[in-house]
Amino acid sequence: MSRITLSHLKKMKARHEKIAMLTGYDATFSKLLSDAGLDVILVGDTLGMTIGGHSTTVPVTLQDMIYHTQNVCRAQPKSLIIVDMPYMSYANPDIAIENAARLMQAGGELIKLEGGVWLKSTIEKLTERGIPICAHLGLTPQSIHMIGGYKVQGRETQKAKELLETALSHQASGAQMLILECVPWQLSQEITQTLDIPVIGIGAGPHCDGQVLVTYDMLGMTPGKPFTFVKNFLLEQTQGISAAVKDYIRAVKTGTFPTLEHSFS
Repeated sequence: MSRITLSHLKKMKARHEKIAMLTGYDATFSKLLSDAGLDVILVGDTLGMTIGGHSTTVPVTLQDMIYHTQNVCRAQPKSLIIVDMPYMSYANPDIAIENAARLMQAGGELIKLEGGVWLKSTIEKLTERGIPICAHLGLTPQSIHMIGGYKVQGRETQKAKELLETALSHQASGAQMLILECVPWQLSQEITQTLDIPVIGIGAGPHCDGQVLVTYDMLGMTPGKPFTFVKNFLLEQTQGISAAVKDYIRAVKTGTFPTLEHSFS
């Protein structure tokens, strides 16, 4: 497998070839995911929950993200590396530029930001400075206290319209990719078909250009009842974690995961 770049992902969308993404936080998992043929590794601020034991992603710091990004990159994965900007590290464009630069220097290749139209100037200024952006809409976990819980977003007609308009605004501002989380599959399908940039779903139905899951969820390691959109790929796999990851990649690329059973309407 050759080194995956943003250009590869754009060509995959054009060819209607699904993009497989999982989270990674360390060198060991990074190498395993890459060797399995994963397209994209997301160094997600979910590490605050999966590794740090927090109940939300809010306590994660910029230094946490730098440390884990460096760990992931030491494995020299062939997968593209996207890195989350943590809570309040991009509160205004100037802060965002400084902090995004540090994450790029740590090895990030795309920088992910959560938020709506208020991010317009931030995305524009980061893009102008050569920092490629992945926007994140729908359920945005850093705003979980404002949202009032882990709830599906965009079910009401007006909210759905706003999400589509915001997605188009982010693309126009320079975003190179979009993640949709916990959005009705019909809306995700419309947004995916409307945008030119790759759209990756998590709990957003089968019609996105690709899928992402938290690796710990995909392996059934997360305590408690799993989210509706999660499938445990290790459950029926007797050959270990690497084989389960390959099963996930295969399922995403063949369109057998997610199904409408793993989606919201």
